[in-house]
Amino acid sequence: MHLNAMQRDAHKSKGVFPSVGLKTSFKIICTIALGLIFVFPAAAQNKRKVILDQDARGPATTDQQSMLMFIQSPEVETLGITVVSGDMWRDEEVAHTLRMLEIVGRTDIPVLPGAVYPLINRMDFIERWEKLYGTVHYQGAWNGHRPGMNLGEGLRGRWHEPFVVPDIVEGNPTTKASEEDAAHFIIRMVHKYPHEVTIYAGGPLTNIAQAISIDPMVPDLAQELVIMGGSVAPVVPIEWRTENRREFNFWWDPEAVHITLTSPWHKITITTVDISIKTRMTKELIAELAKSPSAASQYVAKYADVEYMWDELAAAGWLDPSVITKEDQLYMDINIDHGAGYGNVIVWTADLHPGLGEQLVHLPAELNREKFEKMFIELMARPTPGAHPAGNPK
Repeated sequence: MHLNAMQRDAHKSKGVFPSVGLKTSFKIICTIALGLIFVFPAAAQNKRKVILDQDARGPATTDQQSMLMFIQSPEVETLGITVVSGDMWRDEEVAHTLRMLEIVGRTDIPVLPGAVYPLINRMDFIERWEKLYGTVHYQGAWNGHRPGMNLGEGLRGRWHEPFVVPDIVEGNPTTKASEEDAAHFIIRMVHKYPHEVTIYAGGPLTNIAQAISIDPMVPDLAQELVIMGGSVAPVVPIEWRTENRREFNFWWDPEAVHITLTSPWHKITITTVDISIKTRMTKELIAELAKSPSAASQYVAKYADVEYMWDELAAAGWLDPSVITKEDQLYMDINIDHGAGYGNVIVWTADLHPGLGEQLVHLPAELNREKFEKMFIELMARPTPGAHPAGNPK
């Protein structure tokens, strides 16, 4: 059968929308195409935006593992990772973070170097403090600087000068950190996305305090602040209870904690040691992770060790609040008097706080541990959202 040009076009249009004409079909197709153009950006905009501020000890460990929880979630847009000294010196932590991102294929996430030292606190000051008030066992990047220090397993021989970056066990990264610093990145992001950005702080709060000092609008422009740190009344062995108010993340830089906790955030959630010690990265959990072929699972399974899941729980409570089954609310600050109580957490109930700028904080108190562990395993087992081809752990 011979068809003229108009008949051929009409016949073809029936294969798309047989009940309408060619012009109408074309209009419908254009409408659908335009709709898709607007739908996909809208979906991206609906992702929860977060800045990960971390003392990024690695490989794996609670620091890297907590960051992976955000990166592995398809509902989250990680704007950047800002790194602060704490468990390790900043530059070594940057190297571990860059390598982790290479392994899971997310080198598009910028890594921003932040503070190397606390605002005021220093190693020589703590040495003098210890002569007066007693030994502080865990000192993070400072641990091991004195010959003959009694260190726990895993800390021996780890100390080095602040700007030395030793070869790292998971392989040295080939990517580089951003030239922008952490504080200015935080400021830039909360101005770019006002009231949309959560700041997650899993280490000392120096970067946050610096950002506030430069731009006091940061707390108001942020959506909320999520912290792992501090201690109120943990159920722990007696040797811990004698130091229970000197939680490391807060003790490393008490002045930064004071600046942060006396700033007007819309919401502050703090996962303290009190609830963190109800978690555990066990050998069984690591073995379960090893069953998944995903890059994230294999990285964690290869390098993780048995320890409390301090930072992972703080991440989980934000990602899915139903993991937390009970919450307390207290006003919180920290002792910055350079006496025996330096670095101790201070809390008040609503009717007792002095009203000197301290903020009401949400304190997770109980968790559904089974749900939390299931969530962690499932997140690690996912293909990493937005990943490009990545290398495997060496």
